[in-house]
Amino acid sequence: MIVRRAGWFLALSTGLLAAPPLTTVQDVLYKADGTRFNGNAVISWNSFESSDASAIAMHSLMVKIADGQLRVQLVPNAGVTPTMYYIVKYSSDGRIQFEETWSVPAAAHALRLRDVRVVAPPNIEAGALPIQQSDVVGLTADLASRPVRGPGFAPGRAAVIGSTGALESAMGDPADCVRVDGTAGPCGAAGAGVYGFTDNETPGGVVDGTNLSFSLVSPPNPSVSLTVYRNGLLQKMGPDYVLSDRSITFAAGAAPQPGDTLLASYRRFSPGSSTGPEVLCSGTGISTGGTETAVLGSCAIEAGTLQAGDRVEVQFDYAHDGTASGFTFDVRWGGTVVVSRDGGSGDALVTGRGEAAVAVDGTQVSVQTWGGTLPLAAGVVAASEAALGAVNIQFSGRVAAAAGDTLRLRHYTVVRYPAVL
Repeated sequence: MIVRRAGWFLALSTGLLAAPPLTTVQDVLYKADGTRFNGNAVISWNSFESSDASAIAMHSLMVKIADGQLRVQLVPNAGVTPTMYYIVKYSSDGRIQFEETWSVPAAAHALRLRDVRVVAPPNIEAGALPIQQSDVVGLTADLASRPVRGPGFAPGRAAVIGSTGALESAMGDPADCVRVDGTAGPCGAAGAGVYGFTDNETPGGVVDGTNLSFSLVSPPNPSVSLTVYRNGLLQKMGPDYVLSDRSITFAAGAAPQPGDTLLASYRRFSPGSSTGPEVLCSGTGISTGGTETAVLGSCAIEAGTLQAGDRVEVQFDYAHDGTASGFTFDVRWGGTVVVSRDGGSGDALVTGRGEAAVAVDGTQVSVQTWGGTLPLAAGVVAASEAALGAVNIQFSGRVAAAAGDTLRLRHYTVVRYPAVL
C-alpha cells in the first residue's frame, strides 16, 4: 500500500511539473543577393498563459543562425488572451538588419517562417496591452492643461482663447481684423478713432547737407512705429535723429546730403474721425441640440468704443431644424435679457431686430422679433451698461426636448452709428 501511494504521488508530481507543449519553427534564411543569412535572431515576449494554463514569464531568447539555418521551439501564442506576439529582431554584421512579428500556432510538425509571420502586426511591443493614459506618468495632467474646444469653436475661422480658457472661433465678417482680446471688427477701427498706416512718405525739408529738420504729414502714433530710411539704410531713433510730434531732427553728424533719398513709414491714429456706420461684429454662430441654454454667438465691445449719443443696431436670425420639439432663444445686452421667446415645433426660421440708444447713465434697448408662425412681438428695456463701458452682446438658445432637433444662430450683425458732436 505504501508503494502504491508513493507511485501515485510521483505520477501526480510529474504531471504537475510537465513542460508546456512546443511548436518548432524551422526555415532557411537568404539575403537578397541569394547568399545565406548569418547572424542572430533575438526573440522577445511578454508574460502570457499558454493553452495548457502554463505561466510563461516575460523573457527573450537568442538563436544563432548559421548558413541560413534557423530552428527554434516556442510555446504557441496564437489565440492567447490577452493577445501576445513574439517580436523577432535579426542582427548581422554588428547591427539589427530587420524585425518581424510572429504568431505561433500549435502544430505537431515544424512550421516555416511564412506560417508564423504576422503581415500587419498591431503597433504594440511584444504583445503588450494598449497603454492607458494613467499608465504614462504626467500624461493625464498634461492633457488636462491643454486648451480644449469651447462651445464657440467652429472650423475655418481664426482661433481665440475664450474667458474659460477654451478655444473659440473669432466671430465677424471674413474681411474683419481680430483684436488681441478676441473681438473682431473692420480693419483699422479702434475705439472712437481710426488707425491707419503711412508707407514710404518723403519727409518735407531741403536736403542740402546742412538742414537737419524735416516734417511729416501726420504725427506717428505710436512714435516707435516710425521707421526712417536714408538711401535704403534704416536710421536709428536717438543716435541718428529725434522725433517731436511731426518733426524729425537729425543729429549734426547724420545730416542728409545732397542727392540722398529719405523715406518714412509709420502708424497714425485719427481720434473721432469715424462718423459713418461701423460694423462692430458680424458673422455666423453655432448650433445646439441641448435642452440647456447655450451661447451660440457673441459680440464683445471693448471699453471706450461706445460714446454717449451712439446708436447700435443689432440684427439676428435663428434657424430651427426638425419638427419634434420647440425651442427658446434669447438675446442679452450685457447683463440684461432684452428678449426671450419660445418658438413652436413648426417654426423653421425666426428673426429679430434691436436698437440700443447709448447714454451716460445707461442704455435703452428696443427689440422686435417674429418668425414663420411666431407672431410679431416688440419690447423695450433699460440696461445698466453706459457709454465708454465694455459690453458683451450674447445670442443664446436651446431646444425644448432632446428629440433630435437643433437650433442654429444663422447670422448676426452689430452696427454702431456714431454720434455727431
